[in-house]
Amino acid sequence: MRHQQRFQELGRDLICIQSMDGMLMVFEQESYAFGRFLPGSLLPGPLAYSPRTDSFITVSSCRQVESYKYQVLAFATDADKKQEMEQQKLGSGKRLVVDWTLNIGEQALDICIFPLNQSASSVFVLGERNFFCLKDNGQIRFMKKLGYNPSCFLPYCSVSEGTIHTLIGNHNHMLHIYQDVTLKWATQLPHVPVAVRVGCFHDLKGVIVTLSDDGHLQCSYLGTDPSLFQAPKVESRELNYDELDVELKELQKIIKDVKLQGVWPLTEQEDDLKVSAAVSSTLDSVSQATNVEPGADSVPSITVKITLQNRAVLQKVKLSIYVQPPLQLTCDQFTFDFTVPDMRSTVSFSVYLKRNYTPSELEGNAVVSYSRPTDRNPDGIPRVVQCKFRLPLKLICLPGQPSKTASHKLTIDTNKSPVSLLGLFPDFANPSDDDQVNVIGFRLLGGARVTLLASRTSQRYRIQSEQFEDLWLITNELILRLQEHFEKQGTKDFSCSFSGCVPLQEYFELIDHHFELRINGKKLEELLSERAVQFRAIQRRLLTRFRDKTPAPLQHLDTLLDGTYKQVIALADAIEENQDRLLQSFSGLKSATHLLILLIRLWQRLSADQTAILEAAFLPLQEDTQELGWEETVDAAITYLLKTCLSKSSKEQALNLSSQLNIPKDTSRLKKHITLLCDRLAKGGRLCVSTDAAAPQAMVVPGGCTPIPESDLEERSLDDSTELFTNHKHLMTEPPTPEVSALQGVLE
Repeated sequence: MRHQQRFQELGRDLICIQSMDGMLMVFEQESYAFGRFLPGSLLPGPLAYSPRTDSFITVSSCRQVESYKYQVLAFATDADKKQEMEQQKLGSGKRLVVDWTLNIGEQALDICIFPLNQSASSVFVLGERNFFCLKDNGQIRFMKKLGYNPSCFLPYCSVSEGTIHTLIGNHNHMLHIYQDVTLKWATQLPHVPVAVRVGCFHDLKGVIVTLSDDGHLQCSYLGTDPSLFQAPKVESRELNYDELDVELKELQKIIKDVKLQGVWPLTEQEDDLKVSAAVSSTLDSVSQATNVEPGADSVPSITVKITLQNRAVLQKVKLSIYVQPPLQLTCDQFTFDFTVPDMRSTVSFSVYLKRNYTPSELEGNAVVSYSRPTDRNPDGIPRVVQCKFRLPLKLICLPGQPSKTASHKLTIDTNKSPVSLLGLFPDFANPSDDDQVNVIGFRLLGGARVTLLASRTSQRYRIQSEQFEDLWLITNELILRLQEHFEKQGTKDFSCSFSGCVPLQEYFELIDHHFELRINGKKLEELLSERAVQFRAIQRRLLTRFRDKTPAPLQHLDTLLDGTYKQVIALADAIEENQDRLLQSFSGLKSATHLLILLIRLWQRLSADQTAILEAAFLPLQEDTQELGWEETVDAAITYLLKTCLSKSSKEQALNLSSQLNIPKDTSRLKKHITLLCDRLAKGGRLCVSTDAAAPQAMVVPGGCTPIPESDLEERSLDDSTELFTNHKHLMTEPPTPEVSALQGVLE
């Protein structure tokens, strides 16, 4: 059943039902009267009955408004089957003739018949992009082009004679009110209306009733009756400054009281809610990992407990847990109800590695949002509290055999004597290797191997691996454990440094790989869009052939449809596979970015604030999409730093930054800017975002680099700049120093 219309004839109730195949079935009371197939019907359209002309008006699949007289339908040849339509063409019986037609050039969403008076009525048709008002004979009374996608409409009577008001809802949660073609009012709705009516409830007239797509009814009222009261003119009088001072003091006291009640954020000591996280010291005895990628290793899990304790009554308390992919949570959302003060609630969940690659960070974040009610605001003041926790390295890493050779190596210098690695990493120590206290191997669950060596004669540690991004987690864990070790011993002057070459070339290779996957994804999406258009075009051709009254050969359209369908499925699978590879590449790129920031911090001994600026510039996104990607975002941030705090001349500051972020053609510009950033830092540049950040720093760096021309940001040779920081064979082919020889001797 598609549409149903009820009408009356000589005191009898008649019902017309339109089926999905385009057949009109008429019932007199409970008895079936007749059925008629509308000529040329492919898909049913909206149907309405006009009592004044005794006609059925519909919109056919040919995008035409068609009118059929009831008498013509009643006396035409009975067509209970579509094959009987052929008999009408051959002259057997009376043919079904249309009264009038009007081509509107688009599909219709709804039709409504509105009586203007006893002698005339109007036919309203809501199209996909236009709104039509027709006369009884099919002539256009007026037409309105809509700048949105409508969802429903309702014509109703107007207070002005000769005009009609129309309610039109759209998919932008808006309801527009027109007087003929003039927009009179627009209002926002909380949902997309699929049906709208105007009703009267008791003494309240003009109530707008809307129905959402999920079945919610809403009664709305546009406004109130206008008030005819006019305030009288106030007599001018002299100001009493003493009274104004008293009133000002009272207002200041009210503002002060409101501040004390908690409108502004409280300090850390006055927090209404305390959040703490505790990570289990051991892995779960029974792993909670589910739906993980198949691999040779069993995936462990670890339990994390989050404790919340409130000091006041709180509302809408919601806890959200975030970890870096491919880490997965057994549950990431919790809700609480703190109806009385000093309540304590604890929730627990497990974390595990879902995919066969390494996350960029082992830190998790617990964010709690809540509302605190006050005397002036019973609904509560929204606030957010967060608590970070760190997951252990053993969650994503296993003990492994040390490797003598590796493609990528890093050396970290310290100012203290080397520490036994078996004591520093007891959870990865192998009891059978007690003689090798200065070397330890790690095997990540993704399959990569990382080796850590400590020099016997110098204060150096070397980390080496076959993949550059895999060095990050082990390097960071080494520095954290060294700091914790010396803090327990009471040593406060421990520090790490990096004196090697910044590995920009290896970092640029990861950037190129990530960008290549983004370009491939964009090309696949464009190709899928073309194949989808082709698939729909073939479907329309086939439907036309199947509906043709004279059978015709398909001309291999079915074969073409099957081949196009297979191409669409293959392209969809390719897009999904490319998206998975892009997620893995983005995770590796973030790991390499963390490592690069760490090395620059150790190399230039940056402060915590400067490191935060560097992290904000290189890691602005949590997710990478085709609309807003990592490359263009980072390039804009680095360009801003180069033209503000790291600028060397006023010409660079005068260059305008682009206000739009678009995917670049290649990564050469980004790589130039990263190299230039390292160049400026090496020559004494200072990272800051204060108001004086735009001031030239030539005086801060006496004898530094010469002013860089305005075109340098675009045309400076990348190779000459990269040689300052990058030497791909620096740690592998140069003559070894005595300290490096000692490191190599550990494995020989």
